[in-house]
Amino acid sequence: MLELFILENCPYCRKVMDFMDEHKVKYRKIDIKDKASEDSLIQMGGKRQVPFLVDTDRNIQMYESADIIEYIRTLL
Repeated sequence: MLELFILENCPYCRKVMDFMDEHKVKYRKIDIKDKASEDSLIQMGGKRQVPFLVDTDRNIQMYESADIIEYIRTLL
């Protein structure tokens, strides 16, 4: 499962979400405006930066919109 930590008004998050939606990639969106989600992001990734992708099936975690999009391309 793909989980994407985001903030709705973040342009880098929007770039990744638009790419995933355009390519009909299923993912779970987790908005870090929720304190528990923010804490979970920091615990996993070490910093409060979005977008942050977690691929639970492949044990992959990454920041940076360009890197996330490039990774998603490998799954298509």
